[in-house]
Amino acid sequence: MSLPPLKVMVAAGEVSGDMYGGALIRALRAHFPDRALEVRGMGGDAMRAAGAELLFHTDALGAMGIMEVLGKLRFFKRALDAMTLLARDWRPDVLITLDYYSFNIALAERVHALGIRTVHYISPKVWVWRRGRVKRIARAIDLLLCIFPFEPALYATTGPRSVYVGHPLVEQAAATRADPPPALPWGAAGKRIAVLPGSRAGEIKALLPIFLDAARRMETALEDDCAFVLPAPTPKMRALAERILARHPRPKRLAVVDGQARHVLAQADAAMIASGTATLEACLMGCPAVLAYRVSLATELLARLVTLCATFRFAGLVNIVLNRPAMPELLQRACTARNVARLTLAFARDTPERQTLLAAYAEANDRLGPPGATPRAAEAIAAFLQAPRS
Repeated sequence: MSLPPLKVMVAAGEVSGDMYGGALIRALRAHFPDRALEVRGMGGDAMRAAGAELLFHTDALGAMGIMEVLGKLRFFKRALDAMTLLARDWRPDVLITLDYYSFNIALAERVHALGIRTVHYISPKVWVWRRGRVKRIARAIDLLLCIFPFEPALYATTGPRSVYVGHPLVEQAAATRADPPPALPWGAAGKRIAVLPGSRAGEIKALLPIFLDAARRMETALEDDCAFVLPAPTPKMRALAERILARHPRPKRLAVVDGQARHVLAQADAAMIASGTATLEACLMGCPAVLAYRVSLATELLARLVTLCATFRFAGLVNIVLNRPAMPELLQRACTARNVARLTLAFARDTPERQTLLAAYAEANDRLGPPGATPRAAEAIAAFLQAPRS
């Protein structure tokens, strides 16, 4: 007698979560070879390619800063209501939420109240923001999959069951390095610079003009012997980037490619990058990078208040892992074309700054541990689902 399909509801709100979710869905299918896996929820192209039916796409879900979030509150409420209705009517075996804390904790609370088991992959950064979140997480999440080795201890007393599985980017970076390097549009340039202004519309609008001005400064300093490649995370974000490029002065040699961010970073001499997952990708691919970010004044003021009691004082994941300022962070008023160009140039050349950052990368990569996070996460979820309910 065949088993009924395993019904998995997923929720990812950003490109990085979608990327992890797509890999996790494939790993779960491998864990249940004799059982059909039905996946529904919200995510992006990677999860859709892995067989998920999506109610909402990450292109619509990404929001940067307080003002943008407030402007989309009605949309987020509609998405939350629709996902809750899906859980109520479909009755999945498990809800798996991926990062995207504010939305996903609210969704997990609603779904958990329906008697449905909940798993969260990519532990919320309670160690950056508020330790008080742990109690709320404990009420809504049955199993928490952590990606940094120091995280489970934060939940040991009052938190949910937590398992350290490692960071999924480690295995993805290893797979990228094993691939034959693709032909990217660098031309014969002496210096190659990666341009990663983020995966959300607000980030790209805020940072791409600054990065383009920085690129033109670098072009002058390098006497045109340079090229820039921008890997667009989704077709929609590529279209946005190209609209900005059409109306903003740009360097002579700049090309946009679809995806391939890690390949671009692997081939680049240096990079200018928005704060986020891409900074850790730069570390894993050995590309010296400058982190840059700008948000509204209201978001900045709130962030300053929230982080007064934070354990870590850094925006970048590399610096958080090392607990020291290794990768330069140009935030708010420091995020200028002049500053971005100056630091990126130093990394593109054979300078002491470049060698110091590469040494810090090696240390951070050691702390992230070995590949295999996604199979370990799938194994933990499978064991959780097969265990008797407590």
